[in-house]
Amino acid sequence: MKGWPKGWLRNMSPPCIRECHTNREMNFVKKRFDRGARKKIVVLVCAVAFTFLASGAVLGLWSGREMIKVVIEQFNEEQLVIARHVSALIEREVDSVKNELLFLRRELNSIPSGDPARGYEKIKLGFSRVVESGVCEIDIVDVQSKRAYKYIPYNPRHIEETTDTIRDDLLPIIDGARKDVWIYHARHNPPGPAFMFATSLHKDFSRILLFKVDMTRFLLPFLKDIRSGKTGYVWIIDGEGIFLFHPVASFVGKSAFVARKEKDPDISYERINFIQKERMLKGEAGTGWYFSGWHRGVTGKIKKLIAYHPIILSRDPLEKWSVAVVAPMSEIEGLVHEVYVRQLLLQGFVILVIVLAASALIFFEMRWSGLLEGRVEERTEELRKSEERYRSLVESAEDFIFTVNAEGVVQSMNSFTANFFGGQTNEFIGKDLSCVFPEEVAEKQINLIRMVYRHGKSARDEFEVKMGEQQIWLNGNFMPLRDDEGEVNGVLCIARDITENKKLERQLINAEKLASLGTLAAGVAHEINNPLGVILGFCDLLLKKAEKGTQEFEDLKTIERQGLHCKDVVENLLSFARLEKEEFEYCHVNLCLAEVIKVVKHTLEMKNIELILELDEHIPLVKGDPRQMQQVFLNLVNNAVSAMEHGGTLVIRTRLERRGKRAIVQFQDNGTGIKEEDLDHIFEPFFTTKPEGEGTGLGLFVSYGIVAKYGGSMDCVSHVPDFPGKPGGTTFTVTLITKREE
Repeated sequence: MKGWPKGWLRNMSPPCIRECHTNREMNFVKKRFDRGARKKIVVLVCAVAFTFLASGAVLGLWSGREMIKVVIEQFNEEQLVIARHVSALIEREVDSVKNELLFLRRELNSIPSGDPARGYEKIKLGFSRVVESGVCEIDIVDVQSKRAYKYIPYNPRHIEETTDTIRDDLLPIIDGARKDVWIYHARHNPPGPAFMFATSLHKDFSRILLFKVDMTRFLLPFLKDIRSGKTGYVWIIDGEGIFLFHPVASFVGKSAFVARKEKDPDISYERINFIQKERMLKGEAGTGWYFSGWHRGVTGKIKKLIAYHPIILSRDPLEKWSVAVVAPMSEIEGLVHEVYVRQLLLQGFVILVIVLAASALIFFEMRWSGLLEGRVEERTEELRKSEERYRSLVESAEDFIFTVNAEGVVQSMNSFTANFFGGQTNEFIGKDLSCVFPEEVAEKQINLIRMVYRHGKSARDEFEVKMGEQQIWLNGNFMPLRDDEGEVNGVLCIARDITENKKLERQLINAEKLASLGTLAAGVAHEINNPLGVILGFCDLLLKKAEKGTQEFEDLKTIERQGLHCKDVVENLLSFARLEKEEFEYCHVNLCLAEVIKVVKHTLEMKNIELILELDEHIPLVKGDPRQMQQVFLNLVNNAVSAMEHGGTLVIRTRLERRGKRAIVQFQDNGTGIKEEDLDHIFEPFFTTKPEGEGTGLGLFVSYGIVAKYGGSMDCVSHVPDFPGKPGGTTFTVTLITKREE
């Protein structure tokens, strides 16, 4: 009888014993006392046991209800996370389709003629980029004539001229539009729900470019695999309450308020109608519950949990949908009820077997309930932190983002970084930085991480990362992550690709260096020209006096040839250094290449060199004098021929940059290549990799000056034959400004 005062039986006995005078009487009194005491004890224990049992039952019912509430709230919060994630995916896909629409608009506006048929190739290419997003038709609408040119894939006519696309509500939308892209409300007529992205091809809205998007194809990739619990699903309504997506196919295209009532009119849908009208259609996010008449084949009055979140398609004018994630509450209640029944059975068994353990059962019951609540709170906190971390990563998805601990072990990483290094995010978690970056870069980063842990402040540095043939520069910022006590428990790194800046910096240094050398070369050339003119003049006088065929005449001819060669070298130096005041001319890259190929064609055949041409026929005029551009191209072809003494392949290709503002001309050979230590010097005057007597070292020097004079640039990538994992060869890339850029 734990908890009772010590000696209680002994203290009660003496008054009775003093009334007895014989041992027989004393024993009789003791037996009567023992029976009465045991009876009282049994009654007391039974009362206590009944109290504990009743208290345990009440506590169990209470804890079961609380457990259901907590689990339901937690489950609905998880559904809200799913709804928020689906909303973000759909909004991102909408932005992607908008960008493709604007890109196609720029492509079509670049066509000189207004005939839409001439933009067929551009429309076809644009369609290939958005077909996976559900775009099923691209239209060009002439507002004034109220006619449309419709592009439908796999149609042998390619483009059809029709008036079907013109709707009565098109003109008011055009008149009220003030943005680059606007979106029609979802259309629900056969063959299925669809909506349109529209933009003006001209500022006066005389021609409209439309993307017609099949709603089912657009939404299905995001929603088909989503499950909440075991049987939960997702549905979407537009701003007017029309179902855009629902597992029940007959609901799609109908009003959510009407479709439910038609399917089961005996159930009151007041609660879900209120949620849709006062919450979802107003663009709010939240959770709740409602009654439905069915769920995945099960009919009857079913209580469901719902989490909803808005999908913002555009803000001006405001166009929004709402996504809902629902699941039957019976799944949650059944799981909790099962746990609760087991708990009561165990509690009753223990109380029946050993009554004195009732208090312990209550203790363990309270402890178990407390542990469960603590675990739910722990999971909620983990979900909150995970959600914040995910949001932070998504907001900067175009940068290299990862977190590490003090030992340089990767704790998390965004998908952009993982994809760049050729893997999935989970493949890099728990690995050292040396498994991600080259050894020297990883060591440099670990030193910065230690500094962040030591001082608790951010650190920044630049890294050169070599990934096979690719070489990039990263500008990394290492920032401390702190726990609730303010201690550093991790380091967040956000790195940005600055390779292009480094390339521009190197080109600027080369340009400044070549400018200085050009000034110096001009001075030297003028100083050489004077004595050279005297030498050639006197040589000419002596030639007039010497008889042809004599040794003296041949010697003078040799002097004249070498002098003229020296004069050509000086003229090349002067042409590079001279600042000519002239209007820039324009030339056609492909025609310049054609003239050069006529000159070198015989040489290529004699040298057993295969010529491959990959020329873009749509390249506009570029800034540059045709004669000087031919000189540049001829120098690059001759260099390629010199690098392939025993034959090879020369590929010449032209193309436009993605935005069409620059023209690219590439000369690619599979010759001997250029050593890495010589690449930084190839554009310097008098530097050559050819054997002595075979080159002056001025070809690339002069070519670089010509290209730079017209605002272009020249770059070189080369590998010698013994470069690990790469074939030998050199690729020169010439970038020129197109006329449309000006």
